[in-house]
Amino acid sequence: MASVLVVEDDQFVRSALIRQLSEASHTVRSVGTALEALREVAHFRFDVVVLDLGLPDLDGSEALKMLRGITDVPVIIATARDDEAEIVRLLHAGADDYLVKPFSVDHLSARMAAVLRRARSTAGELPPSRVIRVGGLTVDPLRRQAELDGTPLDLTRREFDLLAFLAGRPGVVVPRKELLAEVWQQSYGDDQTIDVHLSWLRRKLGETAARPRYLHTLRGVGVKLEPPRTPEQAPGQPPGRPSEPRP
Repeated sequence: MASVLVVEDDQFVRSALIRQLSEASHTVRSVGTALEALREVAHFRFDVVVLDLGLPDLDGSEALKMLRGITDVPVIIATARDDEAEIVRLLHAGADDYLVKPFSVDHLSARMAAVLRRARSTAGELPPSRVIRVGGLTVDPLRRQAELDGTPLDLTRREFDLLAFLAGRPGVVVPRKELLAEVWQQSYGDDQTIDVHLSWLRRKLGETAARPRYLHTLRGVGVKLEPPRTPEQAPGQPPGRPSEPRP
C-alpha cells in the first residue's frame, strides 16, 4: 500500500480521507496548509501527495510549483474547480492527475494506483547511466541515486539536482546565476533559495559551511564541489596531489 500525504484545510473532508485511506491500508499523514506540506515532503518520503487547491496560506497552484521545486513525488490535485483550462494548466505545471470534488475514496485509490504504476514503470525503463564519483561521493544522475562512503543519501528532488550538477563539474566554481538557470530553470531569483538548499545538502553530507568537506562557497563568486582534502595537503593545493617536501 502507499504512503500518502493529504493536504486539505477542510477538517471534515480531511478526517474522512484519513479514515477511508487508512481503512484501505494506506499510511496517511495530513496537513492543512501549503507550508506544512513543504515541511512534510522535506522530512518524510511519500508515494503520493493529494493536494487541495483552496488552501488558507497559498493557492494550491502555487503550492504545486513549490512542491515541484523540492520533490518529484506524484501529486494528485483534489479540487472543486472543474474549469478545463485550469486543469490543463495544473497538469503542465507538474500535477500527475486530478479529481474534481466530491469523489469517492475508491476513485481516489484507483487514481493513486494508476499514478504509482506509471512512476514505477518509468523508473524500470531507465537505461544504464554514467555514474559520477568524487571522493567518497557517488552520483547516478539517470537513476537519481547518490551515496556517500557507500551509504545511500536521502535527498529531495532539488537537492539531488543541485548535487548532480556540481558533481558533474568537480573543482569548477559554478556561478549562482548558472545554478539558478540550470538547476532551477530560472533566469533570475533569490540567492537565499540556493543557500537554503546548500544548507540542507551540507547537513546530509555531514558538513557545515564553517567546516566544508565537499561543498565550498566562494563569496560573491559561486559554489564548487571537490573531494575532501587529505591531512597532508597544503591549503590551496588541488585535492589528490600530496604536498612537496621542503628542502
